Amino acid sequence: RGAVPRSVLSGRRSRAPQEPRWRWLTPAFLLFSAVLGGLLGWSYLSAEEGVTEVLARHREHLQDRFVEVPCSEDYDSHKRYEGCTPRKCGRGVTDSVITREEAERIRRIAERGLSLGGSDGGASILDLHSGALSLGKHFVNLYRYFGDKIQDIFTEEDFALYRDVRQRIQQRIALAFGISSSLLYLTKPTFFSRINNTEAKTTHDEYWHPHIDKVTYGSFDYTSLLYLSDYSEDFGGGRFVFMDAGSNKTIEPRAGRVSFFTSGSENLHRVEKVHWGTRYAITISFTCNPDHSIGDPVLM
Repeated sequence: RGAVPRSVLSGRRSRAPQEPRWRWLTPAFLLFSAVLGGLLGWSYLSAEEGVTEVLARHREHLQDRFVEVPCSEDYDSHKRYEGCTPRKCGRGVTDSVITREEAERIRRIAERGLSLGGSDGGASILDLHSGALSLGKHFVNLYRYFGDKIQDIFTEEDFALYRDVRQRIQQRIALAFGISSSLLYLTKPTFFSRINNTEAKTTHDEYWHPHIDKVTYGSFDYTSLLYLSDYSEDFGGGRFVFMDAGSNKTIEPRAGRVSFFTSGSENLHRVEKVHWGTRYAITISFTCNPDHSIGDPVLM
């Protein structure tokens, strides 16, 4: 290893009393490094998960909770409709519009419809308006594909409940944003979703990517979700995340809970991957543009 310099040899005696100190400083430094590394790793994972504040926990019953945020410029690139196009932007959560019993009835509609098909991947959709139904790696038209058999799956009462729930959500959105409910129109796509932890087979199964509704669907002005199952009881993961700069907000689904928000980039969002169980919800979307309106579904 080479000769040891005389200066080092001559200095050994004077440093001998300090050796016990180095023996505890070294493991202390290693411990500090491990703790620091753990904290940095935790911070990184927390940032990746986007979990810094929970807006609504699944065990609490919320009458109303609303957070106003500055509007983005997304609406300026579309025709504005006075008294409807968002000038007040934000997001709200309520457990007082739809009862849990109604949510269970709505969920059974989704279960019956999705039992006719379903994606090979983890995310399946059912659109009662257009008839779109996930089937394997593709979509079929529910009404054409199954014909008269649809009468054995759904009832007029199912569709009446669906319309009533949609109307109540529309009225709550109008109240929260200070606009007239009559100026809001249902728009597409409006659909049931069923998500589990099956590996994605196509891009349609990759529901977890951040997105902006107004960018993805230009007609959207207000978006709502009605949750039909309970976080941590029916499924794990699958929380809804608003991706705010430096402080993301999460909503834990609860059957009967409605979350709603303006559709621009002020509300960039994503859904966490579902780790176990099955998550059911309905996305119900509204526009201020009557040219993009759709009617309520009818039993064919």
